[in-house]
Amino acid sequence: MSRAASFALFFGMSLLLLGAVHYYVWARLVRDPALPPVVHRVLSVGVGVLFLSLPLTFWLARRLPPETAKPLIFAGFSWLGLVFFLLVGLITAELGTLVCAAVRRLLLDLPPADAERRLTISRLLAGGVALVAAGMGIAALRSARVELLVNEVRVPLGRLPRTLSGFTIVQLTDLHIGPTIGRRFVERVVKETNALAPDVIAITGDLVDGSVAQLRDAVLPLAELRAKYGVYFVTGNHEYYSGAERWCRELTSMGIRVLRNERVSVGGPDASLDLAGIDDYSAHQFGRGHGADLPRALAGRDPTRELVLLAHQPRAIHEAERLGVGLQLSGHTHGGQLWPWRYLVRLQQPVVSGLARFGRALVYVSNGTGYWGPPMRLGAPAEITKVVLLSA
Repeated sequence: MSRAASFALFFGMSLLLLGAVHYYVWARLVRDPALPPVVHRVLSVGVGVLFLSLPLTFWLARRLPPETAKPLIFAGFSWLGLVFFLLVGLITAELGTLVCAAVRRLLLDLPPADAERRLTISRLLAGGVALVAAGMGIAALRSARVELLVNEVRVPLGRLPRTLSGFTIVQLTDLHIGPTIGRRFVERVVKETNALAPDVIAITGDLVDGSVAQLRDAVLPLAELRAKYGVYFVTGNHEYYSGAERWCRELTSMGIRVLRNERVSVGGPDASLDLAGIDDYSAHQFGRGHGADLPRALAGRDPTRELVLLAHQPRAIHEAERLGVGLQLSGHTHGGQLWPWRYLVRLQQPVVSGLARFGRALVYVSNGTGYWGPPMRLGAPAEITKVVLLSA
């Protein structure tokens, strides 16, 4: 199947899924509560318009300059987040209603609720779910737009020279500079990162959502990142939707070292460690020589030296552990971004957030520094990660 056909199939399936979600939300919040005719019509039209706004939002995000379309895109993606909270709330309420009905009939031997009682319950649940979802949406908007934590993670490594104990790597990942994240946020990230005075800065993919022509000015502050032993970057899956080769050249021109299945030595003349970086796990789908190749990155390596790997997706850890990686730094998951999405992410990735051990290797998965889609975070605050390496 060609890439165009695959995209058309994906777009069609996504539209069907969004349509089904909007129908379910409309049925439970508008139809079932038997609202007055005027209110019913207004809300029905509103839900229809909001559904149609989503494909328009994605189209605007790819076609128009970010600053021009930002207010419309922000509104569209905010609705996407809110409808997710409505869906979660309605499913939870539906399950609760079914449990209560079962208890009434099986344990209490009570008759089913009459029509009037069912209507009252439907209205109370609709109002309650709408209020709770709105509260979650407001909290999530604030978290994504205001909170940016510096999360310090201390990692013991057995092969790290004692003279390098305390070596710091600041990890930035999943900034998703683009439709709703612009230059102002990037400048803030650069300022806070430089204030940590790191030995190395590692950008582990999904930096951009847009072309070089669209986002050059927004990304430019990254040229001001400063670290004792350099700034390094590996691709994420979103770079391949945005022109990965051009972005690799652009970042290189800004003084950022792009690691594409490569390894470098970082540290001083007396003590150093290996830093490797691989293409995104899914990059092979895009051809043109892209694709993760860890054996190539590690070819000829001295196995007694400590090794830190930059890999966008956590699932690279299985091969990394087999090949002697001490620590892998990853992103991609956003920590789930919107609770309870993290439980679905866990079906695909071995770790969603935090530090975990796999055999002889450790992997740290950052919640991410930005966000994707809805300008919201709930239960997974954005972070700049300060990784402190310790000699074990």
